[in-house]
Amino acid sequence: MSGADTSPGAAAVAGYLEHIRTHLQRLHDEESDALGHAAGMLADQVAADRLVHVFGPGGHSNLAAQEIFFRAGGLMHVSAILDGGTLLSQGALRSMAMERTPGYGRVVIADRDLGPDDLLILVNAYGINAALIDAALTARERGGRLIGVSSREHAENTAADHPARHPSGANLHDLVDVAVDSKVPVGDAVVQVPGAAEPVAAISTFANAFLLNALVLRTVAELAGRGVEAPVWRSGNAPGGDEANAAFLHRFRSRVRSL
Repeated sequence: MSGADTSPGAAAVAGYLEHIRTHLQRLHDEESDALGHAAGMLADQVAADRLVHVFGPGGHSNLAAQEIFFRAGGLMHVSAILDGGTLLSQGALRSMAMERTPGYGRVVIADRDLGPDDLLILVNAYGINAALIDAALTARERGGRLIGVSSREHAENTAADHPARHPSGANLHDLVDVAVDSKVPVGDAVVQVPGAAEPVAAISTFANAFLLNALVLRTVAELAGRGVEAPVWRSGNAPGGDEANAAFLHRFRSRVRSL
């Protein structure tokens, strides 16, 4: 058996692992209250048999919407807004251009016809882009309730004239009913490799996935405390998964556009 890998690459990976551990522990310790408030909002929605919409306008922020949609252990009431405009699969540069286009987020929310009975979770590491802010403003104008998952540090340290910003200069955390702080540092990448010019290895996907799954956990626990059994997806690759899911599909197939 070989000894421990002491190469610079292995040391960089070990540093990345420590960054992730430390960051997730900080989110656990500091965002519990915000998650609790947000979970109460989700629990109210599920108890009333209403959908919870999730939108991550921005290239990799779209992964956040996918993280808790149609996912083993995820709430069946989650409806992901997987708009093609900002998906990386439609072209990375195109995605960036669309997330910076004022008015685009308004079109997406209007197309979903969100209104006063709706709850929308908006996820974006930086919390500033035009599509994101327009989505938040439009949902608010329509009477919807909003939860934001974004980084205050990144938003507040991004220049007012940055080309990604909404013309209003607004930050997501100032527009939502509950703001959950992902604490992603400016630039997202967190490891400086000796000899390399740019930092490497982003952390936002880990932060978003942890916070959103924590929110699902808190919601299910809140509902259980109310005596409400929340419909949760079972993996279709697990024994009995297809059968368990099929028992609920009639309730969601016509309501959740992406199913």
